[in-house]
Amino acid sequence: MIADAMPRLESPDLFYSRRKYMASEDFAECEICKTVIYPPIKYCPECHRKYPEEENFCFDCLLKLKNISDIPKVRDIKTNPEFKFEGTNSYATFEEIFTPENAEKINDFKFRLKDYKGIINDIKRKAFLEFDNLVKSNGLVLDYLDILDKVLLFSKSFVEVDYKSYGQELGVFAFDRIEVDDRQLPGLQITTLMHELSHFLLKEILAHVLCKLLDCSKSSSIDAISTFILVYSPLSRLIDEYCAHSVEGRFTVYGYQDYSSFLQIQKSLEGEMPSEEIEIAKSIGNTFSISIKEILEAYLDDDLRDDIKTQFKEDVLDMPKYDMLALENCNKLKSKGFMQAIWLILSEGFEVASVNIEKLEEYKKNF
Repeated sequence: MIADAMPRLESPDLFYSRRKYMASEDFAECEICKTVIYPPIKYCPECHRKYPEEENFCFDCLLKLKNISDIPKVRDIKTNPEFKFEGTNSYATFEEIFTPENAEKINDFKFRLKDYKGIINDIKRKAFLEFDNLVKSNGLVLDYLDILDKVLLFSKSFVEVDYKSYGQELGVFAFDRIEVDDRQLPGLQITTLMHELSHFLLKEILAHVLCKLLDCSKSSSIDAISTFILVYSPLSRLIDEYCAHSVEGRFTVYGYQDYSSFLQIQKSLEGEMPSEEIEIAKSIGNTFSISIKEILEAYLDDDLRDDIKTQFKEDVLDMPKYDMLALENCNKLKSKGFMQAIWLILSEGFEVASVNIEKLEEYKKNF
């Protein structure tokens, strides 16, 4: 039955000619009979080889071919990934969270570097499971995707991603949702995705640390508190923005790094924060960025980063400017200092959040 179902080959030479054609997207002419062979519109779901319309089965895998046109566009795929954290306690209200006992747990900060690394690995593992699920459930073939779609698909493994075509912002992150301006060229859309995804990951890391300290399950309330902690103070805003720029710069061609939004925040704080504190914020943000780069580079390996560079060089016509590189802070906090920094961010933020329930309720509605 399998033999009867296989496509009929007129000759070994014609078979070889067709196999040779499979790697090309262009119109081709058979070297034997001079018949025009049209671009491939089918593919094998197993080996992903492309085939012209007249073929129905893969020569090697003996599987029925599918139409390439049936593969959904990555842009149209809707996702809603969840990064759960299971704990003993489950808090339904902010009043249940902001108790003296929980405040003491935050201040005692029984949290070590190995706990932090466990959180990073857990986020990475869940993202890859979601990524694999997106590929399989949508019948995607990674080899058929351009670099922007590959980065977009990976981003959708973490957050919901949508597009906008208005306003001055290249991208926006808010409440586990990213918007990217699709008027940008592909290379700039990629770096924008990396920047906004970093904001999400820093919020997610802090949410997981809170859950670990309070031994509670992750909820919209915990997400609201983590969001508040990253926006309520000048120090936390600088840390968050510097971290995002540092991660973005890793996936940007050398000389095109941009710290403009960090500089805007810094300028708005002129006279309010001494330069020493700004440098501390940069060091903390840079240390967080190292963890986030670790998560992203598990997928965006050397080959994909080369593809990003190629795309970026094709899109960007401006000459590189190296002045922004002076803003890069290479200081990495040591383990003890980094744990102290996280304690400071969470302990002060938790205390201020406890007297801003109305704002937290507003944030909670968006998760």
